[in-house]
Amino acid sequence: MSFEQFSVIESTLREGEQFSTATFSTDEKLEIVRLLNEFGAEMIELTSPLASPQSEADVRAITRMVRAEKMQTRILTHIRCKREDAVRALDTGVHGVDVVIGTSPQLMQHSHGKSIRQVIDAAGEVLSYIREQAPDVVLRFSTEDSFRSRPADLYRVYLAVADLGLVNRLGVADTVGVALPSQVSALVGQLVKLTGLDIEFHGHNDSGCAIANACAALEAGATHIDTTILGIGERNGITPLGGLVARLYTIKKSYVAKYNLKLLPRLDQLIADICDIDIPFNNYITGSSAFIHKAGIHAKAVLADPESYESINPDDFGITRGISIGHRLTGWNAIRNRANQLGLTLEDTTVQQVTQTIKARADVQPLSLPEVDDLLIAAANGVFE
Repeated sequence: MSFEQFSVIESTLREGEQFSTATFSTDEKLEIVRLLNEFGAEMIELTSPLASPQSEADVRAITRMVRAEKMQTRILTHIRCKREDAVRALDTGVHGVDVVIGTSPQLMQHSHGKSIRQVIDAAGEVLSYIREQAPDVVLRFSTEDSFRSRPADLYRVYLAVADLGLVNRLGVADTVGVALPSQVSALVGQLVKLTGLDIEFHGHNDSGCAIANACAALEAGATHIDTTILGIGERNGITPLGGLVARLYTIKKSYVAKYNLKLLPRLDQLIADICDIDIPFNNYITGSSAFIHKAGIHAKAVLADPESYESINPDDFGITRGISIGHRLTGWNAIRNRANQLGLTLEDTTVQQVTQTIKARADVQPLSLPEVDDLLIAAANGVFE
């Protein structure tokens, strides 16, 4: 189990660039890198310098900044299993190179057209070149579409690469989001047992399992998880940074204590603004309803002890919880709390009468907070009817 020792590979500037509305300027990329470094992301993955001239310029600019400002985060770039990609990647001065090639029947036929034997040969050639040219660079080899690959093919490739003794870690990719947590656990566990190498998990969210699969990978011994801010990426994206943090926080808060959690709302809002999207109302931690309590029984318990109905403390993320009160489900304890906030002294019977009035009016239309306040102030002044 790697919950206590895992690292995040933050891929907003690689996988995230593949999101439908994501186009990051150089200045925006530099800002994102600075914030992610401040957040504590151990590694940041960038789009291949082969993607476009600007992509290469951005990799160079980011790498220069990280070195000049002596940031703790390490910069990686993601490349195809081709020598030309490796040459260009190494020339940018990145700390690490992530090599990938498809191993599923679909990708072998429609992507690169290589057999498994040819995949192994290509991997050996490219990985050997990288290690010869840059003995200290962090090197990862990953299969693409791992969970639609034939198991025999998959293990054949991984074991051949591991036997080369060149890579620091192996990558497992649920490229189209089809894996079950049990499948992720089985594959990661076997690779840990057979190779002894660090294992990275990259999980897409097409069927809603990205966070669960990331945790299954960690439970099985994975050491690195790919994330993006708000989970943006190709199609429905990958494991969201905030979602992974939320899941691990609820298992044991100390698992994410190494991160600057109060930066998460800022990161989410920054990406939402750049991509011209809204943060989903039910987003992990930063959604507008994430810490809003409404039902009377919930509000009463939360006012007494927030842990009654909260597994995550919003204070740890610089967020304030809210109690919704201007509706038919409200309870008098919540109305009493609002009266106290306003500095009003009211008898319980009066608060209960105000509550019943709110409920009756809210059956027609919910009340705004100022409308609720007006009722409470009227009651305090003895003019409530």
